[in-house]
Amino acid sequence: MQVYFAPLESITGYVFRNVFEKYYGGIDRYFTPFITATDSKRLRNKEMRDILPENNQVGCLIPQIMSNRAEEFLRVAGQMAELGYDTVNLNLGCPARTVVSKGKGSGFLARTVALDRFLEEIYRECPLKISIKTRLGVDDPEEFPEIIDIYNQYPVEELIIHPRVQKDYYKNTPNLDMFAEAVQRCNMPLCYNGDICSLEDYDRIRARFPEVTRIMIGRGLMAHPELALQIQEREECWEEQPASSSGESTGNGQQNISGAGGMRNLSEKERLNRIGAYANALCKAYCEAYGPGQPVLFKMKELWGFLADSMPDGKKLRKKVHKVQRLDGYQRLMREMFPEIDPL
Repeated sequence: MQVYFAPLESITGYVFRNVFEKYYGGIDRYFTPFITATDSKRLRNKEMRDILPENNQVGCLIPQIMSNRAEEFLRVAGQMAELGYDTVNLNLGCPARTVVSKGKGSGFLARTVALDRFLEEIYRECPLKISIKTRLGVDDPEEFPEIIDIYNQYPVEELIIHPRVQKDYYKNTPNLDMFAEAVQRCNMPLCYNGDICSLEDYDRIRARFPEVTRIMIGRGLMAHPELALQIQEREECWEEQPASSSGESTGNGQQNISGAGGMRNLSEKERLNRIGAYANALCKAYCEAYGPGQPVLFKMKELWGFLADSMPDGKKLRKKVHKVQRLDGYQRLMREMFPEIDPL
């Protein structure tokens, strides 16, 4: 099973990706937060920093582009080719109103004729492989069969399906029946994305769709960073293979610091200390990249909004982190929580 890390805007940038890869890994493909294609010939500095190969210490990174104009998409794709990338991902899944109101992201799915023309041009002209991340439609899952027919006309490198419609945002539950229809009808490789936050969630998807060998996880990995490694170990059970004694491998074949036996042999104390070391390393990396201050504190609060789910009494911890007003106060709290690891 290949595991992809879903992009989260303003969260999963290169600093985060590098630290995550070192402390956990298990990811076959990382995707950048979307690059907004515009009529400007230059990327924003923030976007350029995020995709520069020298800033990324992960095995496979896929730049994601958001656009509804072929010439703008092709301009950005050309810049990615110049940087050495061979694949880009088209974002047709973002449900945010600010994006949808411009006819981009999942909002583009409402204009199927324009979408078809757009895809025809970019697949004809783009020098790179193009994968697509999509939702089922805007208002009704029954929009998806027509969208599948459009996708099937083109050499889509991979179709990543989040089986909700735009108006669902992240509410309701993924429509697995419509994903099953996609499994039957799509002629390109499929990747499942949506609400995999535990091994039990993974097992349900794995059991229902055994032919699907790629999954994308976002919020689940933010809350449970060991989940990709646990899925690797679960696959040993599915495939009835003996456990490796040589240490966990990341998705790109490099060793991470999980050690022999991966997550399976960690005590609860070791698991918690790993979380603390990961959070501290991320805070240090943010301070080095952006300077110590309130922006780093905001990023750490955002992290613990997810990560508290992995901790005992996580609700109480989340409140403690939320109440901190200064970065030095946050650092004191981390020293209290994790006295045995390198202090901030």
